[in-house]
Amino acid sequence: MIPINVSLSHYKRSDVQEEIIANSKDREVAVKFNDSFGKRPDVLRHASDILELAKQGATSFHASEELWKNSLQLDPSLRKHELDNLRIGWDLVLDIDCGFFEYSKIAADLIIKALKFHKVNSISCKFSGNKGFHIGVPFEAFPEKVRNEETKNLFPDAPRKIALYIKEMIKKPLGEKIMESENNDFNAIIEKTGKKAGEITYYSSKNRTLNAEPFLNIDTLLISSRHLYRMPYSLHEKSGLVSTPLNPEKVLLFRKEFAIPKNARISKHRFLNRDNAESSEAKQLLMEAMDFAIKLETINSKGKKEFAMPEKALPDELFPPCVKLILNGLSDGRKRALFILVNYFTSIGWDYDMAEKRLKEWNAKNKEPLREVYLLGQLRYHKQMQKKILPPNCSNEMYMLGIGVCKPDNFCQKIRNPAQYTTRKAWIMNRGSRGKTKIKAEPTKTI
Repeated sequence: MIPINVSLSHYKRSDVQEEIIANSKDREVAVKFNDSFGKRPDVLRHASDILELAKQGATSFHASEELWKNSLQLDPSLRKHELDNLRIGWDLVLDIDCGFFEYSKIAADLIIKALKFHKVNSISCKFSGNKGFHIGVPFEAFPEKVRNEETKNLFPDAPRKIALYIKEMIKKPLGEKIMESENNDFNAIIEKTGKKAGEITYYSSKNRTLNAEPFLNIDTLLISSRHLYRMPYSLHEKSGLVSTPLNPEKVLLFRKEFAIPKNARISKHRFLNRDNAESSEAKQLLMEAMDFAIKLETINSKGKKEFAMPEKALPDELFPPCVKLILNGLSDGRKRALFILVNYFTSIGWDYDMAEKRLKEWNAKNKEPLREVYLLGQLRYHKQMQKKILPPNCSNEMYMLGIGVCKPDNFCQKIRNPAQYTTRKAWIMNRGSRGKTKIKAEPTKTI
């Protein structure tokens, strides 16, 4: 509960009003009155609106991640295509939810580093006002289209996939950094979090590793249409602190004392500053996240009939048309093609040495070859999973269709997957040989 004298004193500041108004542009706004929200949808048009609402008991202001042509037209009855027509974009807001402030800072710092690794520079960060942080990337950093679909229509799927991808990317270093912060005292973490050892431990290569997920979460599934975040310089009802933007390079130095209302200063690092964004700088991030989601979906698919991996490597003559076209070299879609080829080769009995040799030959034919370190890294990642997965199905619009290599022959109509094309054709030809010379196949090594 925030005393009205505190909220009035804070929201009467003209600099606070200006920052909240700037952040509210093109967004749906929801006003909170201590324990309950006011009407939705709502908007903020003038700085004076903020003080007037504070006089009525408003304690905090929240805004949509989505950007709208006219947010007052929003209604729960609207269908997806109607929302898509009304939406002009969306910002990526990664919400770190943790009961332990110091651990949240570590997670925020790692997320910022992960975004920078993907060449994203227009990163902003703010203290949530309680125990977490919000990391933001403006919509202007994303491409207008991705895989023939307007990016503005990819909400909430795209930010969910990015959040899931980043979450997995920082999982191991997050555990390591938290352990370092506690001087590698695992018992101190157990005592602080109240979790049992088995709940926050996983084993890899016989080494015990801290799994922070049970007590530190990056919001993924809760990202949904009309999802809201606490606006910068808005008060937090539980802590009474200000949701304060900060320099993303110095998140580890942030202290809660900076967010006490009387101490709060307007940062030169504006949250979701569109002026800092370069068009398509976050394209690589989005593409990698979408590819990762497909990998995960394939690995976690349940109830599907097991695919019988051949015992011997099947030869080139049995490759489907799409794979043959890819192997001729591409000018676009090379990363998606690499994902197809790695899973295809290992699904038709090829070992990793054979796959590596052919992938390097293919890469040399591409108009702009992939970096070899990336190619080998993807192959190594697949090997480390210790589980072979099929390439994407022929009907998956992001892959064979998306990169323009789906040129079916008469046999394609009988199958659903490139690997199935090859194994089924091998089975038919071997069955038809009836004692004649069967298809030659290279022996495979144990992987």
